[in-house]
Amino acid sequence: MSMDATTAARWRAGLLAAVLIAGGGGYWLGQRGDAPTAPTASADGRKVLYYYDPMFPQQKFDKPGKSPFMDMQLEPKYADEAAGAAGSASGVSIDPSAMQNLGIRVVAAKLGSLAATLNVTGTIDFNQRDVAIVQARSGGFVARVYARAPGDVIRAGAPIADVLLPEWGGAQTEFLSVKRLGRPELTAAARQRLRLMGMSDGLISSVERSGRTNGTVTITSPISGVIQTLDARQGVTLGAGQTLAQVSGIGTVWLNAAVPEAQSGSVRIGQNATATLTAFPGETFGGRIIAILPTAQADSRTLTVRIELANRSGRLRPGMFAQVALGDSAAPTLLVPSEAVIRTGTRTIVMLATGDGRYHPAEVRAGREGGGQTEILEGLAVGEKVVTSGQFLLDSEASLTGIAVRALGGGQ
Repeated sequence: MSMDATTAARWRAGLLAAVLIAGGGGYWLGQRGDAPTAPTASADGRKVLYYYDPMFPQQKFDKPGKSPFMDMQLEPKYADEAAGAAGSASGVSIDPSAMQNLGIRVVAAKLGSLAATLNVTGTIDFNQRDVAIVQARSGGFVARVYARAPGDVIRAGAPIADVLLPEWGGAQTEFLSVKRLGRPELTAAARQRLRLMGMSDGLISSVERSGRTNGTVTITSPISGVIQTLDARQGVTLGAGQTLAQVSGIGTVWLNAAVPEAQSGSVRIGQNATATLTAFPGETFGGRIIAILPTAQADSRTLTVRIELANRSGRLRPGMFAQVALGDSAAPTLLVPSEAVIRTGTRTIVMLATGDGRYHPAEVRAGREGGGQTEILEGLAVGEKVVTSGQFLLDSEASLTGIAVRALGGGQ
């Protein structure tokens, strides 16, 4: 074979090899599916845009099959669904047969009441408005003391000390002298002077009836309660207005509850409260909020709420620890399960079930929470159905397909 024939044969072999390689490469690329795939049609004639895993709706697939992420079949996304989502508020459509696999549950919004929505702790304290200061109304001496000590529980009228008041004896002598003059107007003036010095009507009547002075008076407690301080000692010289004892009443007590600063907005004066104590299992003690102290505790970020409790039996003792439930049996309000509420950080939404397997998001304004229920103040109406399980999947799908959120005012 000549040189020209050999060269020509080599050229023909190289060209044939190039054609074979190009054909094989095109076939391989076609098999990989990297080339754009035209939308396919389902058995019912609906055009399928792509397939997706409902748990990862942002990932799209060209062909049906099992999801690489979850042990479930891929779902088709139809062209008419996309058009409906972009052009209207038709919502996310889920095949009824897939609802059980996705774990979607719906509950209707209903009227109800939230009672005792805030649980806090507190301690029992004396009622600082029920305090009696026992004083000597005039200078004198402590002639006798009774068996009393700080911490003793006494009844109203219990004696504290016998005090000798010379000034009282002199005033009573003048009163008896004026009375002997037989002039009613002078007698009335002298009697009024004795009252102003602090003498009781009973003591004045006793002096007037017996005609004898009585400069020794028994100082008694005006209220029932606990002796906080006791400064009466036998033989002690007293000045006018000197305190002998301080008594705190125990007919009512204060319960100082620590309410977190973030939850203090739901607390108000006059609100009912219920307390339980470990000392009395099974019993509850009812009261009401009488004050919210104006200063917050910087270390615990709490506000002190003052609750007044009746203590007729005297069993509630200052220093006792209590669990407190704050809240009223309020008027009925619209409630949904708390798990149905999605808080995005900028707004609060729920997923509404509108029927026929369609769902769409709606913005709401949430209020109090308690017992697994959340109060809806705006954005929802009684009877509307919200998704309580699987709502995050639906919300993700709604965001991907551009479904508009129903604004506030579309519900109640």
